[in-house]
Amino acid sequence: MRKDRRTTKMKTRVSRIGCYAIASSMRDHPHQPCITCTTFNILAPIYKRLSHKDQNCRESDYRAYWLARNQRILDSLLHERSSIICLQEFWVGNEELVNMYEKRLGDAGYLNFKLGRTNNRGDGLLTAVHKDYFRVINYRELLFNDCGDRVAQLLHVELVTPTSQYRYNDTRQEILIVNTHLLFPHDSSLCIVRLHQVYKILQHVESYQKEYNLNPLPIMLCGDWNGSKRGHVYKFLRSQGFVSSYDTAHQYTDADAHKWVSHLNHRGNVCGVDFIWLLNPNRYRKLLKTSWSEAVFGMFKNQLRKASLTEEDAFAFLKADSDGDFITYSGFCEALRQFNITGHRHGLSVEETKDLWDQADIDGNGVVDHKEFQQRIWKATWSEQRDEQSNEGQDKARAGYRKEQAIGFSVKNAVLFPPEVEKGMWPENYSLSDHARLTVVFSPIKMPCSQLTS
Repeated sequence: MRKDRRTTKMKTRVSRIGCYAIASSMRDHPHQPCITCTTFNILAPIYKRLSHKDQNCRESDYRAYWLARNQRILDSLLHERSSIICLQEFWVGNEELVNMYEKRLGDAGYLNFKLGRTNNRGDGLLTAVHKDYFRVINYRELLFNDCGDRVAQLLHVELVTPTSQYRYNDTRQEILIVNTHLLFPHDSSLCIVRLHQVYKILQHVESYQKEYNLNPLPIMLCGDWNGSKRGHVYKFLRSQGFVSSYDTAHQYTDADAHKWVSHLNHRGNVCGVDFIWLLNPNRYRKLLKTSWSEAVFGMFKNQLRKASLTEEDAFAFLKADSDGDFITYSGFCEALRQFNITGHRHGLSVEETKDLWDQADIDGNGVVDHKEFQQRIWKATWSEQRDEQSNEGQDKARAGYRKEQAIGFSVKNAVLFPPEVEKGMWPENYSLSDHARLTVVFSPIKMPCSQLTS
């Protein structure tokens, strides 16, 4: 009995740690208005296994189980009361659960937007924004229509301004918020699918900004990215100027890949896959197609290395069908097919493959020689040089756009719950989900805007 009481006390204390940290960070900056954003994969009951022996025994078959767990999830969300809530694996196929979330969140002052995955997969996304903080300008849905039936939501919101301190020279404080859940990489052929999904999201965001002729504004990408800091998706987003809010708050570098975890997957592995990415309007961005090409070349190089090919071996492999010391387009295409980057219906299209080839063929003479192979495919110097150029360009942008001000966000704090995951460990007694909940505190700041791209 005493043990049960001690356990209950400990759980109550631990459950409040995240809230106290968030509240504390907001108290530390009383003169700066703050907003909070939470992302949480809540593990749909149709996927939650109740038995290791019987894989078909799912929580969805037991109403009392899934109802109690989701009530606890809602209790924790409403206790934390974030300005923005992004949920993944929301069980859109169950009317009772949907109504419960919409009523409790609605009663608490949230505007709710739900989106199911395509082909009636049963789960999807829920994004909720609090009316005390935001006015919703627009809402868009993005259907990938790929093998994972994945989707994304885009919300264009404006900060509500109850006091004058929220305004900087009447500059409107608008944000683009994206909520998504990328495909799990069950095998190597699906890595390109996940990269594609991110590319489509960024294309959609870019086209939306052009459609409405928007000035540079902060962009938040929230969700379960099903990939760690070592993956190609992470590198792709970093090349576009996005920063991981949690890593920024804790001053972790890109190399700090195992400082924290956020997911215990079905294979029993723990990894950090849940992110709230931030792109501020003062960030100097590469052309999206350039970053995309770099990401695909990076994936291609990784596959070549996995095949134990050295630089010279890889070049020889790629020019196998050539009479000279160069790579032909047909040889390039065949290599991409052999490494599952093309050749299946969710791989690169013919047009995308041609674009990639054009990036590799620097002088445009129709073949890729060894120097071009080194510069575009094998060496990392292309990305590194462009990152240096981006930093230089950002400095120029600050100087060149000093008169044009925009509103961005600084990261004040970021907390993962349960707290053990912040140390890279997964607690045995955690049962809300197989994912941790991530909450970030942001404060609006004035900054020079940049529209330059490299």
